[in-house]
Amino acid sequence: MNELYTTKIDGIEQRDIIACDENMPVHEAAAVMALQKTGCLFVKNAQDEVVGYVTDITLRDNVVAKQADLNQPVKNIMDNPIVSISSNTYVYEAILMMFRTKTRYLLITKNGKYTGFISRNKLLGEQAESPLLFIQSVRQAVSDDELKRKWDGVPQVVAKLLNSDVPAEIVNQVITSVSDTIALKVIETVIEEVGPPPAKFAFMVLGSEGRKEQTLKTDQDNAIIYEDKANEHREEVRAYFLDFAKKVSDRLNYIGFSYCTGGFMAMNPQWTHSLSHWKGNYDKWMTDPIPETAIQFSTFFDCRFVYGESTIIDELHAFLDKELEQPLEKLFFYMARNALQYQPPLTFFKNIRTITKNKQEVIDIKKAMSPIVDLVRVYALKNRIFEVNTGDRLNALREKGVFKEADYEELSQSYYFLMGLRLKNQASQIMDEKTEPNNYVSISSLNRIERSTLIEIFKTIENFQTRIKLAFTNNLFG
Repeated sequence: MNELYTTKIDGIEQRDIIACDENMPVHEAAAVMALQKTGCLFVKNAQDEVVGYVTDITLRDNVVAKQADLNQPVKNIMDNPIVSISSNTYVYEAILMMFRTKTRYLLITKNGKYTGFISRNKLLGEQAESPLLFIQSVRQAVSDDELKRKWDGVPQVVAKLLNSDVPAEIVNQVITSVSDTIALKVIETVIEEVGPPPAKFAFMVLGSEGRKEQTLKTDQDNAIIYEDKANEHREEVRAYFLDFAKKVSDRLNYIGFSYCTGGFMAMNPQWTHSLSHWKGNYDKWMTDPIPETAIQFSTFFDCRFVYGESTIIDELHAFLDKELEQPLEKLFFYMARNALQYQPPLTFFKNIRTITKNKQEVIDIKKAMSPIVDLVRVYALKNRIFEVNTGDRLNALREKGVFKEADYEELSQSYYFLMGLRLKNQASQIMDEKTEPNNYVSISSLNRIERSTLIEIFKTIENFQTRIKLAFTNNLFG
């Protein structure tokens, strides 16, 4: 299984790109496909750019089923979008991208040029035992009950990955891909039931889901942004999306994504609004913050597009980028203070301080991870970095020179060690103990090396908390 996570695309056999002009008649394009014995014909424009593709399914759905004109140009019936990936990308990343974009074909690039393409069936066909096939099965589920069974099966997938020494950050990506796939199917099903939306919109996920850092103990964190409409349609649009959000949340709750106890869900009228209203929210949180709104801003800075019009999120990011050019010391102060709320559980003699839960000595692993998430987020904001994942933010901060290589390694290794413990503990609780997963890790379940590593990680967190205190909290009070 490890080959899936260590092999890059340039180590997989690619197929040559066979293409036709966008103005070629449909029947001629079909003849080219038959002659070349290919199931995918790419389409190029006058500038020799690949702008679409035609497959057997394209011809079936867009031509035969509609009894369309065979003499019309192929550009009228081709499929989109074109998705490309670097030959330096790992195979598992390519498969996950295919699931996210719903494409069956990836164009491979090297040094800025297309070198060939690869199909999803080709990649999955070589991974007979891969947990990524599980994601494919989720995509093929046809009912909420089936999706519920699939989500119930995720702990087994996670345990298999961890037992094969697959890194925690990759396990997070697999969980996120399953979660996203379920959310997409639920959203599409609800739209079929209630009818097409009356305005363009973006459904976004927040918090750990937004950061692609979901675990097996997860709840819903989501919101909706829709385009501004004329006054006479404003209430109609809002009523649609609130009803839509309620139906989506109810289905997700049934499947296994419980309602957010803090109310950070699109079904809450507070978190379903027009783009202009959302800009107003962010502006208020940033320019006139208080501790409570700083927490809200933190949650909504960790937002990620899942469904709808991605350009709406792009516009929101452009707005935030401009706002972040202003001096926002007060906001950074409160956000930095959040990163200082948690004190690493070390005794005076640098041993692990535990709490008692169900007659066991445990640590709260989620709380142990939170200061890393918080401090990396503050630095990302300060440097106008819009990556959502903690690991990606760390990498971007390293590339900008904000963090040295040693800083990056310390924080990244610390964070994903804690994440690995958290996931392994939750999978064991579900599968072995038959209990609901939580974030409490029993000290007795850890070996000597794991305990020593935890102590070193807590020391690392203390050191970085001192740095963030000097860098941000003094900005306000000198």
